[in-house]
Amino acid sequence: MTVEDTSTNSRVVAIPWPFVKRKVECAGAAFLRYYNIKCHGGDGLFETFESNEKAEEVTFDDDVEYLRSLDPKEWKNQDHYAVLGMKNLRYKATDDDIKRAYRQKVLKHHPDKRKAQGEEVRSDDDYFTCITKAYEIIGTPLKRRSYDSVDHTVDDTVPTQSDIKKEGFFKSFSKLFEVNARWSEKRNVPLLGDDNSTREQVERFYAFWYEFDSWREFSYLDEEEKERGQDREERRWIEKQNKVARAKLKKEEMARVRSLVDLAYSNDPRIQRFKQEDKDKKLAAKMARQNAVQAKKAEEDRIIKEAQLAKQKMEEAERARIEAARAEREQQKKNLRKERKALRDVCKANNYYATNDGETVSHMAAVEKLCELMKVVELQEFMKSLESKGRNAFIDTVKETEEKLEEERKALFDNKKVEQIIKKDLSVKTPIEWTAEQTQLLIKAVNLFPAGTNQRWEVVANFLNQHSTFIDEKRFVAKEVLNKAKDLQSADFSKSTLKKAANEEAFDQFEKEKKKMTNHVDDTGISKSDKPPKLTNGTTTPKVEDNKIDDRTWTKTEQELLEQAIKTFPVSTPERWDKISDCIPNRTKKDCMKRYKELVELVKAKKQATNLAK
Repeated sequence: MTVEDTSTNSRVVAIPWPFVKRKVECAGAAFLRYYNIKCHGGDGLFETFESNEKAEEVTFDDDVEYLRSLDPKEWKNQDHYAVLGMKNLRYKATDDDIKRAYRQKVLKHHPDKRKAQGEEVRSDDDYFTCITKAYEIIGTPLKRRSYDSVDHTVDDTVPTQSDIKKEGFFKSFSKLFEVNARWSEKRNVPLLGDDNSTREQVERFYAFWYEFDSWREFSYLDEEEKERGQDREERRWIEKQNKVARAKLKKEEMARVRSLVDLAYSNDPRIQRFKQEDKDKKLAAKMARQNAVQAKKAEEDRIIKEAQLAKQKMEEAERARIEAARAEREQQKKNLRKERKALRDVCKANNYYATNDGETVSHMAAVEKLCELMKVVELQEFMKSLESKGRNAFIDTVKETEEKLEEERKALFDNKKVEQIIKKDLSVKTPIEWTAEQTQLLIKAVNLFPAGTNQRWEVVANFLNQHSTFIDEKRFVAKEVLNKAKDLQSADFSKSTLKKAANEEAFDQFEKEKKKMTNHVDDTGISKSDKPPKLTNGTTTPKVEDNKIDDRTWTKTEQELLEQAIKTFPVSTPERWDKISDCIPNRTKKDCMKRYKELVELVKAKKQATNLAK
């Protein structure tokens, strides 16, 4: 900014902000070329073949004798660069050079010019046609690329071992790699270098050539031109044949380049020197490791010999300790079995400290649980407390055990419950609580609509919805009905898998029906109890012998006592049925065995009916 001072007629330059020193980094193609030359010297690792061209004035040859010897019909075999006078430039010629060369040829060899000079010109096979054809090929970038790919001046040979030994490695391969570099799709093709090239330069050179990407193509060698086809089908066939021939030549070209690189790599003295250096380093490192290992092994042998005696003593002591521990465990197991037996005997002698039948069942289960959870010392202390306090000690111990198990159970499953609550789908329908009436309706519906019914479980669900009474608006769906039917089929009556209310009502209903069947006789004079019950497919189930059924029916409590006693006293228990009958008041050994047989027959009949229904 310039400010003029009128009083002194002078100008003052005002700087709006102070100078700031900034750090500038070099970039660009020019800097990269400078950097490559500065860092890599004159080895030419990043040097391109185009950089060696000299900017000289281009002159064009005019070989009239060669032009007159050309046959326009054989234009494909002529040297187009020689026709235009660029025999020496060839692929290095620019588009401007080609245009100027063609103008010179036209001005000198045009038929009208030659006729004006008195030369006799034949219009049918004049060589000027070869000049125009050469310009058509060389002057078009795509056609020129095709012609340059098969230039007859290119040396595609691969040197032999004798040539390499005779001329030397670098002299034999430098020219070949320079010639083949013209086909590279990438610029800045690295050169072979010399014997003083570094390992990095050599590795970059071979890495480039092993991944060499060539643009060379062989469309110029097509035997037939697609345009000569009479129709579209013929032109397609010609193009297909040409593509097959080009692909074959391209494959052979890449194999030739790869064989050239492999041959150079195997004969490169620098690679051999690098391999020998690596081998020497590995050998030196190996020897050092071996010496260290030998010294270490000697020291270890000495330490091992000293430690073997101590180890033997330790093993003997360990074996003695293990044997003592085993004997102690055996004694503990023996004592544990003894204490458990004593606890069971005491509880049994005191009627499991129960005041009614319901408590007897629960206390029997509690005794077994205490036997599983308590150790020997705890059992001994518990027996002492039973001797002194009796029922109160038993009740308190059972209560403490249940509280402890509940706390452990809550601590174990709290995290899982939280995850289940988070993952729970709120859109899932709350399952319907099955009553005894609904269970009986389900069994009836399954018999009414056997397997093979179209949309069977939807039909069963509609049947239940029509004949059931609901407290709220919930209704059965096919999936719930199917799951409940599977549960009923896989249920074991002795395990009481159904709900307690349903079990009790179904059991009472069974006993009532049985009495009716026993007392009722149909018109044929045969008792209905003597007839086996029919299934839906007409088959009959095995008949349960109930001619001698005790008049007193088994109550729910007696049934539970029987089930718990059967679990408590397995088959291997001596005098099993005597002990089982002792657990059930007002029931003899014969009653218990008869009831067990009846339950077994019911389970078998149910399984057979289920299999037949399937």
